[in-house]
Amino acid sequence: MSLPADTPPAVADALDYLQHHLQELTERQNASEHTINATLVGLTVQLQQLTQLITAPAPTVALPPIPLSLPPISSPSPVLSTPSKQRTRPKLPSSPDFASERSSGRAFLNSYMLYLYLALE
Repeated sequence: MSLPADTPPAVADALDYLQHHLQELTERQNASEHTINATLVGLTVQLQQLTQLITAPAPTVALPPIPLSLPPISSPSPVLSTPSKQRTRPKLPSSPDFASERSSGRAFLNSYMLYLYLALE
């Protein structure tokens, strides 16, 4: 920008300083906008990935078969029939209750499978 010839040198210097400073601020603003846009793109991608994870069907896991028959009862040996030498098993806690919440379903199945395994052993 050209100034009139009768412009005082102090005003011309101040105007040059302000133009230079304005140019630096514009460059900083452009760099900040670029950084913000890159961050926004990254956040958008992460949001899409999270949305896909949430809406995707849960993977199915094959559970081991539940034994439906009780093991055969064998007659006790003479050594175990005496009260002083009989092996006792600890009492199992009652089977777990299902809270009807989807988030606790897998934990319920695992604990119930363990309960059945220990009870039928």
